[in-house]
Amino acid sequence: MLVLVPTPIGNLEDMTFRAIRMLKEADFILAEDTRNTGKLLKHYGITTPMQPYHAHNEHKILPNLVEKIEQSKLVCLVTDAGSPGISDPGFLLVRECLKKQIEIDSLPGATAFVPALAMSGLPTDKFYFEGFLPHQKGRQKRFQFLAGLDCTLIIYESPYRVIKSLEQMIEFLGADTQVAASREITKFYQETIRGTASEVLEHFITKEPKGEFVIVFRKNTNKGDSEKDQ
Repeated sequence: MLVLVPTPIGNLEDMTFRAIRMLKEADFILAEDTRNTGKLLKHYGITTPMQPYHAHNEHKILPNLVEKIEQSKLVCLVTDAGSPGISDPGFLLVRECLKKQIEIDSLPGATAFVPALAMSGLPTDKFYFEGFLPHQKGRQKRFQFLAGLDCTLIIYESPYRVIKSLEQMIEFLGADTQVAASREITKFYQETIRGTASEVLEHFITKEPKGEFVIVFRKNTNKGDSEKDQ
């Protein structure tokens, strides 16, 4: 069996009892960065051996790794933070394991966009999770696509591209787009800046963005409705 185990996105207390038990019982743990995961395992007294599994080696080691999982009773996959497969490695391994009829389980747990969405103040009944936007090529096309969706939108962003994302948001969705930019979720300096895209942009122009961001936003359609009524 391969079990996908979510790990904390910041606060080490955000581990479930079941996740800790699985990591203790596993034959070995596949870790995106063994140094980061090593700190988590040490915190909970887990001594299970680890093996690196990340975006830079997954294609190369995949065939041998699946064979190794076939010969094991229980293997856990973790990433540096959050749920494996959600903007993190995991999909390729799950797909290949399923081809070999290896049982897959995924534990519920930390995922950064869920708390960001829940506390955004924007509608949560229908949303689209984009994940990380392309750094350069294809970025404008993705914003054009997002602008055409009638729902709440979610992206992950590094502090170095927050201002760029807000500027492109204004360009393609409008300055009055409603935004909730959350940073450092579950950590000591967690905060959420809410307002229109232009207001949030102004905030981060005067205060340098720091930490990892989840930006939740929704195009303002009320303006168009009111003009149509007139």
